[in-house]
Amino acid sequence: MVKKPTKNTSGRGRRDLTVKVKTARGRRLSSKLWLERQLNDPYVQRARAEGYRGRAAFKIMELDDKYGFLVPGARVLDLGCAPGGWLQVAAPRINATGDNPKKPQGRIIGLDLQEVDPIPGAEIHVLDFLADGADDQVKAWLGGEADVVMSDMAASSSGHKQTDHLRIIALCEAAAELAFEVLAPGGTFVAKVLAGGAEGELQKQLKTRFDKVANVKPGASRSDSSEKFVVAMGFRPLVDEDAD
Repeated sequence: MVKKPTKNTSGRGRRDLTVKVKTARGRRLSSKLWLERQLNDPYVQRARAEGYRGRAAFKIMELDDKYGFLVPGARVLDLGCAPGGWLQVAAPRINATGDNPKKPQGRIIGLDLQEVDPIPGAEIHVLDFLADGADDQVKAWLGGEADVVMSDMAASSSGHKQTDHLRIIALCEAAAELAFEVLAPGGTFVAKVLAGGAEGELQKQLKTRFDKVANVKPGASRSDSSEKFVVAMGFRPLVDEDAD
């Protein structure tokens, strides 16, 4: 007869699953707490196990599972794509590699200010999307207008919550302006914002250019973060009244 293990009633078994980081010389408490949180984050652990470049991959998964904008054959632009987690998710969903010959093949372009390691099916370029002519360059690379423009960009943290909020809203507004230039009618814009009030003007602008605007906090976002994502669908280009 196999002897059953003695039940641990001390609670130590559960606590032992939590990784504690010792404070090293030169490491600030905030850095220690961040590292500790990373090591114990289930989405970080899952990303490592499944080969994704970061927990952000699960955010775009959740958003697409809910709204269904990454479809086979779609042309997608990913702004600020490093380290590439969103590209990893989007490329197979739009059939960018053409692995499924029964479905239309999509195309995905990733832009960033830094080099990003290659990802199957994705075309990655070092380009400042704020530069003059970036919209024309993007359309040339995509071979036409984009069906989806997405952005998980965040400005470098200053440690001041209000300043960081304004910076990320400014980035999102700039991304939206580019989206207005490159999106095809009916297209989708997905971007990270921070809740806090300053995004009101952006929301107003998006509602005048899209049929539907939703604000979502995916389960993969940390509960203590003010991060949320705006999903704007059904893009309506402005009508040029001077055109014939």
